[in-house]
Amino acid sequence: MLATQSPPARLDAPRVVDQLSADVVIIGGGPAGSTAGALLAQKGRRVLLLEKDRHPRFHIGESLLPLNLPLFEQLGCAPAIEKVGLVKHSVQFHSAEHAASQSFAFADAWDGVPKYAYQVRRSEFDHALLQHACTRGVEVIEACRATGVRFESDQVVVEAKCDDGRSIQATAGYLIDATGRDTFMASRLGIKRKNPKHTSAALYGHFNGAQRNIGAAEGDIEIYWFAHGWMWFIPLADGTTSVGAVCWPYYLKTRDTDPSTFFLRTLQTCPPLWERVKDATLIEAATATGNYSYTSDQMAGERYVMVGDAFAFVDPVFSSGVYLAMKSAQYAADVVEGALREPAAAPRLNRAFERRVRRGLKAFTWMIYRMTSPIMRNLIMNPRNTFGVQRAVISFLAGDVYESGPVRRRILAFRGIYYLSALKHWRRAWASVVNRKNAIRPQAICATDGSG
Repeated sequence: MLATQSPPARLDAPRVVDQLSADVVIIGGGPAGSTAGALLAQKGRRVLLLEKDRHPRFHIGESLLPLNLPLFEQLGCAPAIEKVGLVKHSVQFHSAEHAASQSFAFADAWDGVPKYAYQVRRSEFDHALLQHACTRGVEVIEACRATGVRFESDQVVVEAKCDDGRSIQATAGYLIDATGRDTFMASRLGIKRKNPKHTSAALYGHFNGAQRNIGAAEGDIEIYWFAHGWMWFIPLADGTTSVGAVCWPYYLKTRDTDPSTFFLRTLQTCPPLWERVKDATLIEAATATGNYSYTSDQMAGERYVMVGDAFAFVDPVFSSGVYLAMKSAQYAADVVEGALREPAAAPRLNRAFERRVRRGLKAFTWMIYRMTSPIMRNLIMNPRNTFGVQRAVISFLAGDVYESGPVRRRILAFRGIYYLSALKHWRRAWASVVNRKNAIRPQAICATDGSG
C-alpha cells in the first residue's frame, strides 16, 4: 500500500471530513511509528498511520546501534537499510586530558551482539522504514497533523488536519503515540516532566571535506570531550560528516553571534576535532537546539501506548535514540496485539511493557549522567576486562540494556568499580558533582529549531 500525500491547499477548497477506521491508529511516521505499524500489520491488523511531514525530511540522530540489526531482520527491511548505511565497527573516545584515544570494537562484545551497526542519513533511513511499513499494508497519510483525541468506552477517536485542508476523523481500538518530542499524549494528559537530573543543549551541522578515517574505521563514531560537554563526529555514506557539540545550557546562552559562527568557534575549543574540519565546508547553517531531557509519568493507559521520544528523551551521547524508539515500538506492538485479543489483559501487559522500557532507559541514563565526570573518563580511557567487564560495557554500547544475564550482572559490577573509584578520588568526584549540579540549571538558549 503506497503512502498518500496531500496536495497543496486551495483557499476555496470545501471542508471535507474523511471518516476512517482501523484496528490501530499511529500518530508519527518516524522509526518508532513505522516499526510498530509494520509489526502490527504483519500480525494481520489494520493500521492507519498519520504523519505530519512529507518524507523524506531532515532529522538529526544519525548513528544506530548493532542491536538495531535484529530488528531490521524481523521487520524484513535489512536490505533497504544496508543500501543507505555506512558500516560502523567501533566507538572511539578522545580525551585531551589523557592525550589519548580509546576504541571499543563491537566485535569484542558479548556473544550474540552483531559486530557492526550503521551510520545513516535520517531522511533516507526514516523514509525507507516508512515505505517498508506501506509495503506491509500500513495505510500512511503524510502531511496530516493530529489535532485532537478522545477516548470512548469501546474505541479511540483521533482528529487530524491535512495540508490540503481535509479533516480526518479516525476511529480505532488502540492508539500508539509515536510523535517524538511533540509528545502528543503526554502533553495533553499533563504527565510530561523535565528531567531534573540532566539538561543539555546542542549545536550541530554537516560538513563536506572533513578528514575521515580510512579503511574499516571510516564509519566509526567518534566522541570528543571538551570543556563544556562532548562532541560527535559521524561520517555518512554520501561523503558528508555530521558534527555536533552537546553542551551545558549556560554555555549556549553565551552565544553572541549567529549559530554557524558560534558553532565553528566552539569546535575550535577542541583542537583534535577542529583539525579534522578546519578546511571543510559547512554545508548549511548550524542548528542550535535544546536537548532537554524529559520523561512521562506513565507510558500506557486504557487504549493507548507511547513509544520512543513521545514518552522520554535522553542525551544522545550513546546513539541510543533510534534504538530505544524502535525497541519500545517492538514491545508496544506486542502489547497492543495482546490487548486487542484479550482486553482484560491490557493492565498487566501495560505494566510489564513499562517496566521493560524503563529498565533500558535507566541503564543508559545512569551512564549518561556520569559521562562528563572525570571518574568516568578515567574508566573509559583505561579499560580493563577483569571478569568480562569490558566486554559487557561494549555490549552496553551496542544496546544490550533490556535483558537479565551476564551483561547486566557485569554492568552492575562496573557501577561498583565506578563508585569505588569515586570514593578513592573523592575530592575530585565531589567537585564534579557540584559543578554538574550548577551546569544543568535550565537556561534560555535561543534555539533555532523552536526547542527552547
